[in-house]
Parts: sequence; structure tokens; C-alpha cells
Amino acid sequence: MRRRRFGRTGLDISVLTFGGGWVGGLLIDSDQETSNAALEHALDAGINWVDTAQSYGDGVSETVIGRWLASRNGTPPNISTKFRVEPSEPDLAGQMRRSVEGSLQRLQLGKVQVLYLHNQILADDSATDEGPRGIHVSRVVGSGGIADAMEALRAEGLCDHIGFTGLGEAPAVVQVVDSGRFDAVQVYYNMINPTAGLAEAPKGWNSADFSGLLAKCQAQDMGVMAIRIFAAGHLATRVRHGREWPITDNASNAAEEARAEAAWAAIGSGHGTPAQAAVRFGVGCETLSTIEVGMAQLDHLQQAVAAEAIGALPDSAMAKLAALWAENAAFVG
Repeated sequence: MRRRRFGRTGLDISVLTFGGGWVGGLLIDSDQETSNAALEHALDAGINWVDTAQSYGDGVSETVIGRWLASRNGTPPNISTKFRVEPSEPDLAGQMRRSVEGSLQRLQLGKVQVLYLHNQILADDSATDEGPRGIHVSRVVGSGGIADAMEALRAEGLCDHIGFTGLGEAPAVVQVVDSGRFDAVQVYYNMINPTAGLAEAPKGWNSADFSGLLAKCQAQDMGVMAIRIFAAGHLATRVRHGREWPITDNASNAAEEARAEAAWAAIGSGHGTPAQAAVRFGVGCETLSTIEVGMAQLDHLQQAVAAEAIGALPDSAMAKLAALWAENAAFVG
């Protein structure tokens, strides 16, 4: 499998990352033996990164990965995990430390390669209050804030690099990127919301607009991990699994289904399975260091690996998608 430079970290990362999250669910819903087989298959295919979080199955994903790592010989993959803070509770640094120490214990590791902040980023003057998922940007990059505390954890050797999940209010996300404080970022990017890779969203764009974000990340030489390449499954299959959880504005399941159907109709069926077409779309964006793929079953991993081997969608398909984004009522108006 091809590898790409993971920004200024100095790491080379496989084009695909094994996602251990709740939406795919393979590591959370399967037994240990099945999970081990999937993880080994990923390594055999050339994948050298596994991404997880404390919140994935309330620690189950990390526990499964930790048992697998402890049971095997040979070079382990790179591991990243995430923490989320509750802004209303005191001592954010203490919350972070407890979460990270718990993650390392479950993973049976002394450190991870990348530690991500997993709260959504809100503007300081946002109409949305801080809560279990969101936090104001000044509390992330300001003096005595989360970035300072994460740098302290890195200095202690609990992680090699620090990053954040680039969700929330786009101007606030850009502000964190522009701060230069973080080495890596997770960016929402897929066939039905490509805005992070566009200089400007089409006029009338009706869902979350992250336009210009990838260019900002590139300017800071950040490692970029694409997330939601399957849009919570809508781009992978018409079979609903009950874990389709929208995480951006105007991304209800009904709206996402309409966008996915429009995308499939636009490019036709000559680009592999729907899941493979979605992965090939991501492979074509070279600003992305890697594409995280969440799997519900081993077949999904095999499809993703095959799609990476085929390569990017052809220019003709990309042109059809660009016209779709600019003109179709599922995307604009």
C-alpha cells in the first residue's frame, strides 16, 4: 500500500487508516478473535495506522486493540487515540490526564503516536453554548488552555505528537489550525461534502462548509487524516445499520441519503462498489495524508484495500461530481 508523509511529524503513513470507531463498529461489536483477524489483515495489506478513542464503545475499542497488541509479535502499527473534556467541569488538564492514562492502560502502551482533542471547536462568540461535545476556541489555544496541557503530556512522553478533530464551527477550526499549535488534524471529507478541499464552496451550499481548510492545514504542514469517507455509511451501502450519526450541519440521515443517491447516479456504476468509489474519491486528494476507514465487517476492509490499489477516480467522474455539487438541489439552494 502506498504511503504518504504525515505532515511535519516525520512519519510516513499508509493511505488507509484502520478506524476503530463506533459507526463502523467492527472492533466494538465483534469478538476478540474476529477483531484480531481484521487487524492482522489490515497490517498484511500494508496499513500501518490504527485510530481509536476512549469514547468508542466507552473504552471497548481501545481494550480490544490493547489485547491484540499484547498478543502479537512483530512491528506494531502506529496508534492514535482521542480524549474529550467536559468544559463545565474544573481542571481541564486533570480531565485530560485521567482520560489519556486510562487510554494507555487499555491499549497496554506507554505512549501513542498522536493524541487528539475530540471536542468540536466553537467560536468564542458562538450562539452555541459549550457542552459535552463543544469547546470555545480560546480555551483550546489560549494561555493555560488545552494546547498547553497537551504539550505537557507530550513532554512527559505520553504521546509523540498532538492533534485535534476539525469539527464544529469552520472559522473556529481554521483558527486552531492557524495557531500552529497542533501537528495533526482530522478533517471531514467525502464525496458528498468535499468542501474542505475546495477554495470556495459552490454558491448556495446547504450543509457544513469547511472550504479552504485543507489548504490551511497544508500551510501549517500538518498531518491530515480524513474522516467520514463513507458519510457514516450512506456512501458505502443502502443497507442501514442504525449507527448513522450525522456530525455536521444539515446532515440529517434523510439529507445524506439524498446526497448519496445523487452522487451514485452522477458517476454511474463503473468505479467499483459504492464503498470503493467513496474510497477512490478520497485517494485522489493528495493533500490528505491518510483516509480513515471504519469497518463493520471484514469485507469492508477488503473493499477499501482493493479501492486503494485501483487508485483515484478518473477525471471524468470528478467532473460529474463537481457539476453535481454546483447544481443539484440536494447540495445547493
